[in-house]
Amino acid sequence: MTTESDNSREWAAQAYALLKKRQEQQKQELEKQEQQKQELEKQEQQKQELIDIPNEEKIAEPELGEFDDNFTWSAMVLAAQGKKINQISIDEIDWLTKLRRGLEETRKGFVTELLDKLGDDPLTPESLDDLETLLIRADVGIDSTDKVISSLRTKLNEEVVGAEAGIKFLKQELKLIIDKPIKNSGSDLLVPQKGKLNVWLLVGVNGVGKTTTLGKLAYLSSKSNYKTLIAAADTFRAAAVEQLKVWGDRSNVDVISNQSKNADPAAVVFDAINSAKKRNVDLLLVDTAGRLQTKNNLMDELAKIKKIIDKKVPDAIVESLLVLDASQGQNGLKQAKSFAKSADLSGAIITKLDGTSRGGVSLAVSEEVNLPIRFIGAGEGIKDLRPFNSYEFVEAMLADK
Repeated sequence: MTTESDNSREWAAQAYALLKKRQEQQKQELEKQEQQKQELEKQEQQKQELIDIPNEEKIAEPELGEFDDNFTWSAMVLAAQGKKINQISIDEIDWLTKLRRGLEETRKGFVTELLDKLGDDPLTPESLDDLETLLIRADVGIDSTDKVISSLRTKLNEEVVGAEAGIKFLKQELKLIIDKPIKNSGSDLLVPQKGKLNVWLLVGVNGVGKTTTLGKLAYLSSKSNYKTLIAAADTFRAAAVEQLKVWGDRSNVDVISNQSKNADPAAVVFDAINSAKKRNVDLLLVDTAGRLQTKNNLMDELAKIKKIIDKKVPDAIVESLLVLDASQGQNGLKQAKSFAKSADLSGAIITKLDGTSRGGVSLAVSEEVNLPIRFIGAGEGIKDLRPFNSYEFVEAMLADK
């Protein structure tokens, strides 16, 4: 008798075989192109003057790994969202595998223990107490935890809930919490609008990966065929400007900066807007200071930058995105609440999900700060930042052992 699990693995195996074949074809095509390139180079005798192109060399395309549990899980997550076998890419599989691995620490202290406690038995009031403890330990937050446990208690009073059904219901409840601010924003996916200048301000304290995140966003935007420009407005940290120039080179995105010591951030944004208008840029990414003498000082700088934008391009679409380090847990949540009061935030970017046991803080940000999560990062590479997908996130967070 064929089970649903057998069908799932067969479906994943077919997807794997198709991707393997596609990868071989791509390799053959690349080898052919490389041969043609080498022949041209010989003919033109330009071996000594060849220009080094680090972008292509450093940003390696993902390889198809083994046909293992990670591949099967990733393929099934894509299938559940309506993807056909011939629509699945190695890039998508690679990202989902990284996301699943990235949330492993959160899962170890949460799902594994939860499943061990539940076994195959129905949920009980005692198991809900255990779940409550585990949710709080994963930094899901008091409000989110109360909401989930309350919903589960109501369901438990109405019917017997088995372990599998309990996990499924838990996933639904967590997804509802994350999706609420996204739906309230009126936009499921944050992308630059064509025909207008889009200005995305990245804000957050130093050390959360703000400048790195901006560099990865520049790459993502450029690869998505949006004309992109970077404004290095964190002039109080000299290394930030140099960092951005490296990221800009890797993404083929220009950086507008001012090398003068303690240059005015608003002046850099002023110059960047002028440049963006001349070039018909779709997206201007602005790096802002993460720490000044006082919090008021920092918020005043952000206000000055916004004033310049409003004056220069009143019809621009402005997003203020707070970058948060997931490993900071409740401290990150406090930062979100602080910035939300003063910086007129429109979204959050959660970084460093890989290697932390506090991935649940994403739910606390959604529930307690009412911020839509727009992007998440789960790795060091330039491709390891992606638009946020609540279904994929919850599935990764609650993936089985």
